[in-house]
Amino acid sequence: MSDSHSMEYNSQKGTLRISEYGRNIQNMLAYARSIEDIDEKRRTVDGIVKLMLQMNPQTKNVMEYQEKLWRHAFYIAEYNLPDIVPPNGVIPTEAEAKKKPDSLEYPAYQTRFRHYGHQVQILINKAKEMEDPEKKAEFTKVIAAYMKLAYKTWNQDSNVNDNVIKADLKRISDGGLELGPDEAINYLANSFTKPKRNQNTNTKHGKNKNNRSNNNNNKRRRKY
Repeated sequence: MSDSHSMEYNSQKGTLRISEYGRNIQNMLAYARSIEDIDEKRRTVDGIVKLMLQMNPQTKNVMEYQEKLWRHAFYIAEYNLPDIVPPNGVIPTEAEAKKKPDSLEYPAYQTRFRHYGHQVQILINKAKEMEDPEKKAEFTKVIAAYMKLAYKTWNQDSNVNDNVIKADLKRISDGGLELGPDEAINYLANSFTKPKRNQNTNTKHGKNKNNRSNNNNNKRRRKY
């Protein structure tokens, strides 16, 4: 087989900078780098970015996506596009691309009785600061009800004992909040249950329905 008919494998070609755009985009940007006329180079690069945009037309109106395409174009061109400025006026650089984002800082608090969640501790601290005894007592009931609901969520196979909730409330609050031994703890969900519809047949529609039924029965009796 002659050399003119020999195949060129991808392994013999240069590495694709971003494979999702294909080799043709990379070759076109490589050609754009060789253009000496500045205006022609700008038009060429702008046309290449528009071609990249057509690969995902559903996001063509998203400004952030267009800026991302320009960053990708500069990356594919190995940041060697002098005199080319993206529409947003920010020229992507290799140093900026390699810059790592700041690491996220996780909350540095310790939660006691984690199955209740950290928000319970915040509510308890707020309740302990209340000066009005009546409001403090009502708020304590709400906290206990929430704790019971959270306990049931994470322990669905076990029964919820009010004494356990009361004891945990006292421990978490360091003795600052306490419920009486005979005081029941109601679920918060009970206050959001929708009232059942009145099924009484003595309503206006119920009377009409019964009257129609009785009239139909009377007509059948007269017929026979």
